[in-house]
Amino acid sequence: MKAWLHRNRSGLVVYGVALLVYCGASNRRLLHPSRANHYVYLAYSMLHGRLSLDRNPPTDDDWARIETLTLKDGRTVRGQFAAGSATTFLTTSRQTIEIPADQISGRKSEWYVSFPPFPAVLMLPVVALGGLRTNDVIFTIFFSALVPALLLGLLRTLRERGLSRRTEREDLWLVALFGVGSVFFFSAVRGEVWYTAHVIACLLVIGYAWCALEARRPFWAGVCLALGVATRSLPLLMLFPFFLLEVRRCRRAEWLRVCVQFAVPAAAIGLVLAVFNAIRFGSPFEIGHSYLVIRWAGRIQHWGLINYHFLSRNLAAAFTLVPKFINRRPYVQTSRDGLSLLITTPALLYLLWPREKPPVHRALWLTVLAVSVVSFMYHSDGYVQFGYRYSLDYMVFLVMLLALGGRPQTRTFRALTVFGILVNLFGALTFEGLGSTQFFDGFFPAE
Repeated sequence: MKAWLHRNRSGLVVYGVALLVYCGASNRRLLHPSRANHYVYLAYSMLHGRLSLDRNPPTDDDWARIETLTLKDGRTVRGQFAAGSATTFLTTSRQTIEIPADQISGRKSEWYVSFPPFPAVLMLPVVALGGLRTNDVIFTIFFSALVPALLLGLLRTLRERGLSRRTEREDLWLVALFGVGSVFFFSAVRGEVWYTAHVIACLLVIGYAWCALEARRPFWAGVCLALGVATRSLPLLMLFPFFLLEVRRCRRAEWLRVCVQFAVPAAAIGLVLAVFNAIRFGSPFEIGHSYLVIRWAGRIQHWGLINYHFLSRNLAAAFTLVPKFINRRPYVQTSRDGLSLLITTPALLYLLWPREKPPVHRALWLTVLAVSVVSFMYHSDGYVQFGYRYSLDYMVFLVMLLALGGRPQTRTFRALTVFGILVNLFGALTFEGLGSTQFFDGFFPAE
């Protein structure tokens, strides 16, 4: 234990500091559950033997609804009516049928948490004690503080394996860039289903990167990847190229055995998730987002959840959105679609000029590309957000690339990092919900 404490003393200090910083930035949010504590409701339902809610949801924000219609001819169908239509019914078996109102003899609505379930599984013990009053903000912050601490350990591993030339002090700058100088900061302090998912996903991405590096721990890499899919669905599934490329680079002679070790736990967890989806929504690949009761349900039904149609919107949200300055409180306003990554984390510009490109460099970039392409074609850009939050699905890999790149951390780099910290501190302290005066109207139409 003494040796372990000595080796991990820096990580333990980082955890303590991060916990204090996140609690301080969360402020009054710590006193009560968030307004979007969907995972608490899902955990509560699981504990009571249900996969749907036993009541109507407490808010109207991102809940999925399935209607079960009993028809006069004796048939029963599950699904939802198309947006704007009283007769066109979209079934869970992917059929489109016309159902006039006079043919319905009975109907029942069931509400679901459509977000993948792993964070709710982690919540089961605390929800068993606290019920629906469980404070998801405190739960999220506890895990949030683990992220920078474990990231420091991952960066140390890169150094120990000869892939990074950074000192521990330089690694600490990179940890600060991620923990308080990126959109992770505002996500870490809020609770709420979307941000809790990002926090747990970041932990799993770190675990996956750690285990997949040089394909040294294939079993645990498979576990982390599958649990990532059970947290952030398709974006984290697209992390798989990193492991395969590392197998090719470091363990080519034993690739079959290593890949089987990776695939077995991933497939087992994936099978459980597929059954979970199929029972609730009629398809192993449907997490429930297609049945969200939201203002842009029509565009989901028309274009799907992922489509090239959304590419320009997402690229603009990721790279071009800027704040507005006004002559009254709150003086600075941001779009509900967020701020550009070049404003929230400008030090990422150093990724464009690496001094060194170690062997793992290409694998990291190809994985970032695979994940980001999915995000850039997603139906939502992350609205409502302070900055482009979907970047968190691959931000750990970008920090690893900064560590490997070997470019000196000059005063300019550190100034950009400090600028990012100040921007994200502002976001963590001020970011509120839809009704906040912090926002001006979004740049993009709902369609």
